[in-house]
Amino acid sequence: MAQDGKATTIKKTFSRETSVGIEIQADPYIVWALLTNASDYPRWNTTVISIEGNIEKDGKIKLKSTLDPKRTYKLKVKEFEPGKRLVWGDGQGNRSYSLNSTGTGKLAFTMNEKIGGLMFPMYSKYIPPFDQSFEQFAADLKKEAETIQNTKK
Repeated sequence: MAQDGKATTIKKTFSRETSVGIEIQADPYIVWALLTNASDYPRWNTTVISIEGNIEKDGKIKLKSTLDPKRTYKLKVKEFEPGKRLVWGDGQGNRSYSLNSTGTGKLAFTMNEKIGGLMFPMYSKYIPPFDQSFEQFAADLKKEAETIQNTKK
């Protein structure tokens, strides 16, 4: 996947998958700390209104996004591999976050969300596109992680 901060979306009859990747010049544990501190998201992430709950193994969270401010997404943390991978989701889809070292002192961050199911064609037109929100999320994460990294020098 390209790490240029541009989102891509693949639409199929029964699913839609959006991905974004970006290189971040920061320690993976700085990025991990940002991704797992629920109450801090609104401070640095302009795509999130609020997250309640704990982002931890088998944790449950309630997320409000700028994409649909009237809706609260009730999500479960499905995978939790510190410093590497985080997945949360509900019955309609999953969002994954992956952190991988590039070997050049940078971190490759990817975010992917796949939503769908047998009923997807009936409600897909009501789900807004994620591309711009994903690009903003990645840019916000990069900016905050690199700011923290630079203050540690």
